Amino acid sequence: MSSRRIVMGLLVLLAALLIYAWVDGGEEPVHDIVAPVTLPQSASG
Repeated sequence: MSSRRIVMGLLVLLAALLIYAWVDGGEEPVHDIVAPVTLPQSASG
């Protein structure tokens, strides 16, 4: 197998990975962070 063929194969794999990542998007909807927070007495007034 020639080195040119190996390089072309790697480029095809890289392109496939990039296309998959682009189509998938990797985005999830933003969720609100809901957690109780206790404040010290001096900060609450």
